[in-house]
Amino acid sequence: MTRKMEEMTASDYEAIGLRSGLEIHQQIDTEKKLFCRCPVLPYSDVYDAQILRHMRPTLSELGEYDGTALMEFKTRKNITYQINSDTICTYEMDDNPPFELNPQALDIALEITMLLNCKLVSEAHILRKQYLDGSIPAGFQRTTLLGVDGWVPFGNRRINIIQLGLEEDACREVSDSGHERVYLTDRLGIPLIETVTAPDMTTPHEVAQVAVILSNLARASGKVRRGIGAARQDVNVSVTGGCRVEIKGVSRIPAIPLLVHNEAFRQVSLLEIKRELSRRGITDSTFSSEYFDVTREIAGTSSRYAVTALKRGFELRAVVLRGYRGLLSTVTQPGHTFAREISDRVRVVACLDDLPNIVHDGEEGDSFSDNEWEIIRKKTGADSEDAIVVVWGSAEDIETAVSEITLRAKDAIDGVCSETRQSLPDGTNGFERILPGPNRMYPDTDLPPIVITEEMIERIGSALPERPWERAERYVAAGVPNETARQMSISDMRFLYDSAAAKCNYSPRVLMHFFLSTLQHLKKSGRIPGLTEESLIEVLEKAGKQNLSIEAAAFIIERVCGYDRTGIDIVIKNLKIPGRKELEDAAGSLMEAAGNFDSLLLEQYLTGKVRGRFNGIAGGKDVIEVVRNVILSRAGNSGRR
Repeated sequence: MTRKMEEMTASDYEAIGLRSGLEIHQQIDTEKKLFCRCPVLPYSDVYDAQILRHMRPTLSELGEYDGTALMEFKTRKNITYQINSDTICTYEMDDNPPFELNPQALDIALEITMLLNCKLVSEAHILRKQYLDGSIPAGFQRTTLLGVDGWVPFGNRRINIIQLGLEEDACREVSDSGHERVYLTDRLGIPLIETVTAPDMTTPHEVAQVAVILSNLARASGKVRRGIGAARQDVNVSVTGGCRVEIKGVSRIPAIPLLVHNEAFRQVSLLEIKRELSRRGITDSTFSSEYFDVTREIAGTSSRYAVTALKRGFELRAVVLRGYRGLLSTVTQPGHTFAREISDRVRVVACLDDLPNIVHDGEEGDSFSDNEWEIIRKKTGADSEDAIVVVWGSAEDIETAVSEITLRAKDAIDGVCSETRQSLPDGTNGFERILPGPNRMYPDTDLPPIVITEEMIERIGSALPERPWERAERYVAAGVPNETARQMSISDMRFLYDSAAAKCNYSPRVLMHFFLSTLQHLKKSGRIPGLTEESLIEVLEKAGKQNLSIEAAAFIIERVCGYDRTGIDIVIKNLKIPGRKELEDAAGSLMEAAGNFDSLLLEQYLTGKVRGRFNGIAGGKDVIEVVRNVILSRAGNSGRR
């Protein structure tokens, strides 16, 4: 069962038991990397050398393998690293032990941990987290926990923060095709904080709203990196009867709601398949499947996919899923069926990524003919209650593909698999890997624990910036509208605004609108190349003392910080502020030339024209008042005539 997001209400999501949480990864702004002294530089596609590696799983401290590591090992990937000597040293390539953890990164991470109201750990212990996808050359990421049990406000409730950790970022993926995966290492080792929320969000839009809050909080420190790739969200989703599924690497917060919605109903659909399998009497103990080599049987096929496979020398296998008739056509996401779940496993694990990589006997379109399916059915002994999946690939990959088809079909008995899934541009998602377990984490023996001293806590805590919601509340209390206050609370100009507000006699509402709108327009239009913080505040301070409008202040700033660079006092001295009579005369003459206008459009038209005639110096409020009076006066005279 799938439904459109616009058709859903909060009670609809409550009915399916939607729960969602976030893992937000944010690079912090340091000069050096986390465990070496290489500089943090802008991303670059330039590289000096390439290194080839193969990944192998290792035993945990308990003598067990992590399931994700074993899955990655089955892919038999060749991992190529493109390295630039300006940003990479032998530590990143795992040829040298780590340096001590970057103290600048630790200070910033502790500051953000405090802003999240977390309880700080007394010691930071460095751990290794296995990554067998090759994104980290060492095969593991160094990470440490700094705080737990925090919270952020959300409406009339709180969103709980499970933990915040500090870790090193991974490589950037360049390509992933077949058994070849290529990474750029420019991002590798950059300090990164990971904020993990509880699954407290119950609608897709709540997830995005909380992501914005957490993003704004990190920005409030002024010590995080900005730009593409500097922040990434992983979204955890579950419904009643399902389990946690992690959607990885969501780069844009606006994409979150649709991803959450579609994943929720993917799980609902998988639970329907589970119930149908139970109704058919298919359990772990009764599950049955077989596979057969059907390369010879369909050698003369007209199916273009099979023809291409045969030309490439591939073999074809038919996997019979006993009792699964019709289930592979169950819709799980918009444009996806359960067969896509199987295809994804084959694509990722067996590395058969030329799609389509399977066909099944229940689908329409470019499949085998009825006669060919009958031949396959006879070869395999499949009856009317069975489903048949045909897959093709090289001799090295076909056995892995058959195994994954069988495993994914059997997993359907349990309903929803604990998986890490990839976000797709259309709001759907695809399989990436099984969800890692606790066996992927173990202590790092290269680095000692770091004591979080009272002196560190006092030093960092005494200089904490305002949290965005605290700053917004302060602005609202000063008479600023809620949305304007919210915008300024996360603006890069918030500190400059506060300095100006303390020295100028413009109202907070007027001054904030100037910073968020007028000043931005002047900057973007390139009209104030000589602007400095000092000159801006000086103009606003002097213009305010002269009781000049904020529009006049903007005019002065343009003259002082523009290309002619006139002195402030000279501009103010020569400034000619139009009187009311001049405004009325201008509005009257412009109105006579305007012709027929709707009254509202006429007011907007005349206001713009009058302000333009006086170079924007006249106060906007004064101009609007004059224009309205002129329009009413002319309308009254017309009525009397």
